[in-house]
Amino acid sequence: MAEIFKDRFSCRASQYRQFRPCYPEALFIHLASLAPEHDAAWDCATGSGQSAAYLAKHFKQVYATDASAEQISHAIQECNIHYAVSPAHTTALPDRSIDLVTVAQAIHWFAGERFYREVRRILKNNGVIAAWAYHLPAVDPKTDRVIQRFYSDILGQFWEKEIAHIQSGYRDLYFPFPEIPSPAFTMTVNWTLHQLTGYLETWSALVSYRQAKRDNPVEQIIPELLEAWGNPLSAKKIEWPIILKTGKIFRS
Repeated sequence: MAEIFKDRFSCRASQYRQFRPCYPEALFIHLASLAPEHDAAWDCATGSGQSAAYLAKHFKQVYATDASAEQISHAIQECNIHYAVSPAHTTALPDRSIDLVTVAQAIHWFAGERFYREVRRILKNNGVIAAWAYHLPAVDPKTDRVIQRFYSDILGQFWEKEIAHIQSGYRDLYFPFPEIPSPAFTMTVNWTLHQLTGYLETWSALVSYRQAKRDNPVEQIIPELLEAWGNPLSAKKIEWPIILKTGKIFRS
């Protein structure tokens, strides 16, 4: 039976590119160091191409796919990035042609044998798969309490079941590869309140909330955020610890 692609992000594609935090360069340096060669990488579920753009600095060719044509239309362009609209479990890539497969903030939506079969097919011997995610941002105690209430109390019933994998730090995620220990990485930005609320607007649960309630839930917490933040034009340091799983293909 064909899998149904539940499109959670196309309607916010431009905001996704503008307001999602960028991953640390050190993460990609580390992943490139694990790859057997640096000929080609596949960034699966690339979204707006944030990871693909980093990979393009370390690999001769980057193949970046996403099931959302709208996301691809907003993707970052580099001469060695090749974008295609494609579901996670199917690519046009040749057998054993890829050194590194990456999945950023997405594998919990489609982790299953069909996807992993494709990963095994296209990875070279000693090729690496890396999947990572991040959960709630850490700002300061007052702001964090508002975000936690927004996440749990206002949006709680609208989160899909796959989000439980992020909540558990990917500990229960199906990942059938020998895992490689990795150092800890953190995303860090200095954002104004406008940038933070723009980021909150990209959360997947907002699509279901808006359909059910016909309003914008972020507007409900603006007064609390203003009280916690102070001057909305001032920038604050925001951090997201990265949840990272890496594995390697070994063939005799």
